[in-house]
Amino acid sequence: MLDHGYGRRVPDAIFSHPRLAPVYDALDGDRDDLTSYLDIADELGADRVLDIGCGTGCLAILMAESGRTVVGVDPAEASLEVAKSKDRTGKITWVHGDATTVSMTNFDLAVMTGNVAQIFLADDEWIRTLQGIRAALRPDGYLVFETRRPERRAWDEWAAGVVQLAVDIPEVGAVERRFKVTDVSLPFVSFRYVYRFLADGAVVTSDSTLRFRSRGEVETSLVAHGYRVLDVREAPDRPGREFVFIAQRTT
Repeated sequence: MLDHGYGRRVPDAIFSHPRLAPVYDALDGDRDDLTSYLDIADELGADRVLDIGCGTGCLAILMAESGRTVVGVDPAEASLEVAKSKDRTGKITWVHGDATTVSMTNFDLAVMTGNVAQIFLADDEWIRTLQGIRAALRPDGYLVFETRRPERRAWDEWAAGVVQLAVDIPEVGAVERRFKVTDVSLPFVSFRYVYRFLADGAVVTSDSTLRFRSRGEVETSLVAHGYRVLDVREAPDRPGREFVFIAQRTT
């Protein structure tokens, strides 16, 4: 799982295309990384949670099942439709938009998982997101997110060859996914997914770009825009590969 389609003016096809969003979870694999966010929410005593770039709603649903009040926001309508279909009790509020359009406030915790933070390519885009989240948090509320360590050069592993996956999905049939890196112009890395639906031969392509910010860059931006950095941790499921930032809104 590389990222979520959040933060661009037009979300990536992998999240917004009506044929790709419904198969995202099946092709994304296990989400063992999400349990650590539940643990952090427990640690911080967070009851009201804002899931920024919630995608198909995996974390939002886990948070709601733990008894929390949850709002999930994402700009990809197709992904939100998948998320809503999994929210059988209707406990979660789903918002089509981004951090700058959330009108609700007083959240204890905002989260960005799946490298959502790396989708913001321009500095002003990242800053607006931090400001939007800050406005949604209560005084002393928390922001927790992950981002890949640039020094690990994950793109070298990705570029080692074309990666192919095939999954047989109920009610859809067999789907093949091919992945390759298309450009490395640091701090930006671009890649492409190509999906083939074997039932009818349809092919859909999705292009994405991530920005790899250093730990120092991220910490500086947080402090400059109304947060204090409380901790920077390892991602339990990917030790040495990612930072997990725990920041708190300053009053």
